[in-house]
Amino acid sequence: MTSPAPRVVILATGGTIAGAAASATDNVGYRAGQVGVEQLIAAVPALSAHRLEAEQVAQVDSSDMGETVWRALVARCEHHLQRADVQGLVITHGTDTLEETAWLLQRMLAPAKPVVLTAAMRPATSLAADGPQNLLDAVTVAQVQGAHGVVACVAGRVLSATDVQKVHSYRTDAFDAPDASPVARVVEGRVTVLRPWPQSDRASWPEGRAWPWVEIVTSHALARRDGIDAWVATGVQGLVVAGTGNGTVHEALRGALVDAEHRGVAIALASRCAAGPVLAGHRAGWRVYPGLNAVKSRVELGLELLGSAPQR
Repeated sequence: MTSPAPRVVILATGGTIAGAAASATDNVGYRAGQVGVEQLIAAVPALSAHRLEAEQVAQVDSSDMGETVWRALVARCEHHLQRADVQGLVITHGTDTLEETAWLLQRMLAPAKPVVLTAAMRPATSLAADGPQNLLDAVTVAQVQGAHGVVACVAGRVLSATDVQKVHSYRTDAFDAPDASPVARVVEGRVTVLRPWPQSDRASWPEGRAWPWVEIVTSHALARRDGIDAWVATGVQGLVVAGTGNGTVHEALRGALVDAEHRGVAIALASRCAAGPVLAGHRAGWRVYPGLNAVKSRVELGLELLGSAPQR
């Protein structure tokens, strides 16, 4: 007697992959989060061969991603990952903040099973929608034996939560890992693993604790300190500086950041460059989270302020 195929749970949160437009040729004037998860699955006949379970966690445009959806998503992931009959999870998500959610989930879950985020750059109503293939590929990745950690599967590439970035505003292959190779590739339903699956320490988000107020400030020519001063005056708890080049910061901002730190604001430093780390020499004593860009550093600093992540 053969054992049943592994079960994959699909958790839907909305996004362009569930978007709808009035015309099949309209790939920009759509509304995100309009199509339910059952419809997304029904649009991919090949998924009928898989043991699937689906749940609608949210229906949002990911540019509006907030604390309520994050909390709900973490809770549902934790619930399903504990089930012995579940091989892995797939999360449908908007592209705009996918990399932030991916890093949050990696740190909150550090899962021993695969958690695969997928997305689309064209709405479900598009003449050439990319969501169906991405969803099928993600389900395939979620069933790979030995896979673990949080990854994103888009346009046939599997990118780790640490490395994945949205690098294009329109192309269907909008995601890349500028400083790393893909974890795996999916070609015609076959997954080729290229390097180890992601892993990390596990953080926590204590019940009843609001997500800390952390903002990103970008260093640039003609910078002024006024914005930092205003944030500090209104209670910001942390600031991530997206510095120029190797984390350099305009002199007008440096003084404001030092003053903010003296008032108890946590400061972290990243680079505004699309690729490359912040190396020693320009840190000014501020936190640097190796391998993380500014938006993921913002998530990491939030976790640190919650008391769940060590200073680095």
